[in-house]
Amino acid sequence: MFTFYLRTYGCQMNERDSEALSCLLSAHGHQEVEEESAADLLLFNTCSVREQPELKVLGKIGLLKRAKRGRPELKIGLIGCMGQRLGAELFALLPHLDFVVGSDQLREIPGILERIAAGERHIAVTALGGDDFMRLSEHKGADLCSYISIIQGCNQFCSYCIVPHTRGRERSRDMADIVREVKQQVERGSREILLLGQNITAYGIAEAKRAGHYDPEASYLAELLARLEEIEGLWRIRFTSPHVRYMNDKFIQAICGLSKVCKAFHIPVQSGSNRILKAMNRGYTLEEYVHRVRQIKSLASEAQFSTDIIVGFPGETVAEFEQTLELMREIKYDMAYIFRYSTRSGTKAAENMRDDVSEEEKKRRNQVLLEELNQTVEKRNQAYIGQSLEVLVEGQSKRNEERWTGRSQLNKVVNFPWVESLNIGELRQVKILRSSANSLYGEIVE
Repeated sequence: MFTFYLRTYGCQMNERDSEALSCLLSAHGHQEVEEESAADLLLFNTCSVREQPELKVLGKIGLLKRAKRGRPELKIGLIGCMGQRLGAELFALLPHLDFVVGSDQLREIPGILERIAAGERHIAVTALGGDDFMRLSEHKGADLCSYISIIQGCNQFCSYCIVPHTRGRERSRDMADIVREVKQQVERGSREILLLGQNITAYGIAEAKRAGHYDPEASYLAELLARLEEIEGLWRIRFTSPHVRYMNDKFIQAICGLSKVCKAFHIPVQSGSNRILKAMNRGYTLEEYVHRVRQIKSLASEAQFSTDIIVGFPGETVAEFEQTLELMREIKYDMAYIFRYSTRSGTKAAENMRDDVSEEEKKRRNQVLLEELNQTVEKRNQAYIGQSLEVLVEGQSKRNEERWTGRSQLNKVVNFPWVESLNIGELRQVKILRSSANSLYGEIVE
């Protein structure tokens, strides 16, 4: 049996996969340790969405070559999206790597470890289309917020995106299984859940089409949210990330009307230019995106929005970039992940489009959007001063041990003075006294 150390790179879906894998390995007798130096098996759960995370993994595992020479018994495995994308090619780059497992074959790892213990090396298992994420539903315990995977894969094939190649086509879990998992976590002490999926608003659609009863006016995600709303002891429901193409009226009515669904929505837009959106193969226009955001605001005036944006996409002109800037000014995002375009091999953009925006110009555009975002968020946070917000207490502040920290329903980080009698998981009213660009500060209102 191995003592294993598991390091995760990338998204919340990867974090959830790592948790499920940890439970699986523990059930097979392996022991997880908190320090890399205490492990005889090092596992790296990887991300391929952008080049930088891959370079970090290559650098990290590359440095372990010397450690392995000193400890021949040390085993190293690379799993997840990078393993799915590169497979056995990784052994040429990292000859001291023992095995590679793709994003759909995590349940194979206990068996692979038996083979590794018997002396095999350079094992690569990367078949797509499995049901691991449906069957690996165990949790280590109950965090205040539990991650729940409900759909995996993506059928959109945006021209810049590697996800369909690393996570496969859309597959949704059975609704009853999801409800059971959420109830289990709530019984253990979770008060909030975050539903996960690469294209979460497509939940249930592929299965409905295969069964011959797909209704384009329905929203299977809305049905799931309504079921989860009924769970006693569950206080907050979040989800990420929706696609505008599937944000129909029923979905919007559900997210605005269900009281436990938090009204902070992450809706990726990527660009404010219709020509660029078409080149990206996003499947919607700017007008459709804005219409859905306005529709949400009309039904839930308190709603706030975050997004993803790519600057410097092939062919993006200065005028088209300015359209994205204007969109930011209209929506007034509460947060945005802003990325400079980088080529990902295997995508349509890499094959057919010339990366013709200079790195210097990409950095300039990135900075312009960041400055706009920071100004907007600072003003929005200042508007909370004097208000009382319901805060879910998460624990001691990492920056100041004399403070508690928690989040509001709209996902605002709120810090307030330490109170001895307070407990993690309580809901408290906190009056906001001051703000910064990243946080709010206040005091408990008794």
